Amino acid sequence: MKYEIIGDTVPAVEVTLNSGESMFTQSGGMIWQTEGINMSTNARGGLARSLGRMFTGESIFMANYTAARDGAKIAFGSTVPGKVVPVDIGRSELICQKGAFLCAEQSVDLKVAFTKKFSAGLFGGEGFILQRLFGSGYAFLEVDGDMVERNLAPGEVIKVDTGNVVAFETSVNYEIETVKGLGNIFLGGEGLFITRLTGPGRIILQTQNFNDFSAKIIARMPRS
Repeated sequence: MKYEIIGDTVPAVEVTLNSGESMFTQSGGMIWQTEGINMSTNARGGLARSLGRMFTGESIFMANYTAARDGAKIAFGSTVPGKVVPVDIGRSELICQKGAFLCAEQSVDLKVAFTKKFSAGLFGGEGFILQRLFGSGYAFLEVDGDMVERNLAPGEVIKVDTGNVVAFETSVNYEIETVKGLGNIFLGGEGLFITRLTGPGRIILQTQNFNDFSAKIIARMPRS
């Protein structure tokens, strides 16, 4: 499998497959393909795992694209302006926020992952259930805006708006803490909670939170 990231504003990843190689994506992820690609749809991992994906914001069914001949190409596109980021899951498992997963090789597996503390999911703003990518091979993530990547040292802490967290290694501790001070809570414009990531491990952040962006657009739409 070879890949190329195409475009700058709303990018896509174009994958070149040899005969028998295959990729999977959530429904609607494919944007173009050449001749020689066969499609099938299934509830990847069984019904229970598929229902779990529904709670993460992904589709229940996954679309699988398999090359019937060498050199077949297929492209998967991002949904908002930002980046498409390749990650080698064989090097390290990742925990991703819902909506970050775009596509992956068949050797990569995807299932729900619960946060270590109930409060992180109950109040974190991105849902109690995250996604864990594991196995081997490449997966591709969607990043809103620009990507910021950090490698946290043991015990090193970074506090991030929850919607700006894309993914982190399983060695990173993830929890939610309350913003201190009533004035900050009611006047600061950042909400009640903030995500605390503690190293060691790699983290991927995004400079835009598209949910906040879309909420601002909706707030400015005329109402009848």
